[in-house]
Amino acid sequence: MLAAMPDSAPSPLSAGGVSPRSGGDACPGTLRLHRADDGALARVRIPGGVLSADRADALLTVADRFGDGELHLTSRGNVQLRGLDARCGGELAGLLTAAGLLPSAAHERARNIVASPLAGPDGSPALGPWLTGLDGLVCGSAAAASLSGRFLFALDDGRGDVDALGADVTLIAEGPDALLRIGAEDTVFRVPAADAPRAALLAAEAFLRAAADSGAWRVKDLPDGVRAELVRAIGSTAGEPVHRPRPRTAKAPAPGLVTGPHGNAAAATATTTTVTALCVDVPLGQLTPAQWRLLTGTARRYGNELRLTPWRGIVVPGPFDDGGAAEALRTLAAAGLITAPESPWTGVGACIGHPGCAKSLSDVRAEAGAAVGPVGRLPVYWSGCERRCGHPHGEWIDVVVTPEGHRISHVRGDRRDPPATVRNDPAALAATVAAARA
Repeated sequence: MLAAMPDSAPSPLSAGGVSPRSGGDACPGTLRLHRADDGALARVRIPGGVLSADRADALLTVADRFGDGELHLTSRGNVQLRGLDARCGGELAGLLTAAGLLPSAAHERARNIVASPLAGPDGSPALGPWLTGLDGLVCGSAAAASLSGRFLFALDDGRGDVDALGADVTLIAEGPDALLRIGAEDTVFRVPAADAPRAALLAAEAFLRAAADSGAWRVKDLPDGVRAELVRAIGSTAGEPVHRPRPRTAKAPAPGLVTGPHGNAAAATATTTTVTALCVDVPLGQLTPAQWRLLTGTARRYGNELRLTPWRGIVVPGPFDDGGAAEALRTLAAAGLITAPESPWTGVGACIGHPGCAKSLSDVRAEAGAAVGPVGRLPVYWSGCERRCGHPHGEWIDVVVTPEGHRISHVRGDRRDPPATVRNDPAALAATVAAARA
């Protein structure tokens, strides 16, 4: 069964509804399951990370019925289901469609949209109209079905958090307008806020035309001359050009109680400050059924919404009643979630590692847990092989398992310091990682 399954196999429902690039794009989806050592894997796109409580329940149902029962958060605020039976594709897709999580078979891997997770609750501009508008336009565009599963849209409320994530097309809120960024270009284009979703879609469609000859999956993959011509073409139809360099580091919201405006007050109490949201991080992005039910129940009692963040965390928007926020946070902490920046798990990430992935050279999740110590200034990400699946952006400590040992290096955007290698010494490995993070 699973051994005979190709690395990326379509489900019975995908006939006539897959991207023209599906033969070469190995990114998993829900109509195209991916083979892993622990079973088949499905990646459910959650645009903006926004889930109603009912849709969150539906995800848990399919995880329990077909997979290992747990929900795995990704670096784009999506959900992965692991340990699936390779033959479940049709029934899985049917249940997700009924729950509203699969609105277009042709576009299911193209709906990659991240959004500032605190937009709105903490007083910053709300991004809901942009999110629903862009998702609808993507699903309504025949051309957009050709976007690869790697192509990324970002909607930033102006604080620069998701603008720093290296998206292909970014919209940034600025007063009554939006700023449109293409790739990592320092020049952005001002467009009316109401036109922002369509401007983003048109930019993505222009990318597809520019990439037709090169076969590039993302803007950064275009040859320099083609990329420059793409930006000029978009600029000729967009608004005023503005110089605005992309932020170098993506700052995740701190776990704790969120207050407005523009504040994340981990130390605040519900009796002294109006709490507009809760923010928790998830150790290694892996949620048990009990944790997921607790989060969903919390959302249902208050704003009826969960927001999955690109940093493998979850925001529960309020408003919260007096004392309710602090009590909810204590309950989430007791369930094993990260509710304060002082947690030793803050900033620690890892790929799935061995035994879930055949390419991994070790069980990096167990190694990351064994090395957890004092909170570091920098995030750290453990990878079981050179692919570094799901690694962060900006500045971070990179731990990669190689045949020679664990290679540890300090990454600053496109720059990487000379690495240190630790061989078969867990104590030395933990000490080296801690020193690098400090």
